Amino acid sequence: MKVASNLMVEIPTLHYDDYVTKARSILRDDVFRELYIVDEKNRLRGYLDISDVLRIMDTKSNVTINGFVREAARVSRNTPLTEAGIAIMNARTNSAAVVDEDGVYQGGVLFSELFPVLISRRTIPGRVGDAMSREPVTCTPDEPVHRVYSLIVASGFTAFPVVQKKETIGIVSRRDLLRAGNLRTSVKNQADTTVERVMTTPVISVTPDDTIAAASRLMVEHDVSMLPVIDEKKHLVGVIDRHDVLSGRLP
Repeated sequence: MKVASNLMVEIPTLHYDDYVTKARSILRDDVFRELYIVDEKNRLRGYLDISDVLRIMDTKSNVTINGFVREAARVSRNTPLTEAGIAIMNARTNSAAVVDEDGVYQGGVLFSELFPVLISRRTIPGRVGDAMSREPVTCTPDEPVHRVYSLIVASGFTAFPVVQKKETIGIVSRRDLLRAGNLRTSVKNQADTTVERVMTTPVISVTPDDTIAAASRLMVEHDVSMLPVIDEKKHLVGVIDRHDVLSGRLP
């Protein structure tokens, strides 16, 4: 039986007195959406989410991460993968920290790496329409980046479909914003940098009648965490993400 240590990876860590700008630099250049916070004895104290990093725009800010630390999902090296998945689902995070019996940080398990294993072990029943989140928040390609930035920071959503004439033409995510070199200027000066310049294309989508199993395979194949759901008229009717796929489907 595979356990957390089989999928454990090294996720960067920070300390309470590290600056948010340091976290932003790491998250911009790496694949992680969360960083773990440890004390002087390397004991886990929480995690920092990429959305919190987006809140600080100043390039030379002296703001530390202390005020942004959240409670982390945690597992042991011997935690079965299904239980690790449940811990991540319950915390609504993208990873779980692996700690020893003293709470000392060992590494992390990424939901993106765990998800393919979990869906391969079971038949995922149901249709996309039964699991999707309806009435998603959207944006248009000509909207200024600073408006989408405000939506992501305020709502906690990780990404938005980009819609033009009722057709979904792209996705803009937290990471797209973080990697946008001119984001800080656009946000602070209300500049007119548009979503079209930072969004990800092409769009991988599903329909409400597609099976959840098929949607999960697309997520794995294209390494995406969310799919727009499109009806027969090519109109956006919802979104489905990894959490939606597994919600209520783990023992």
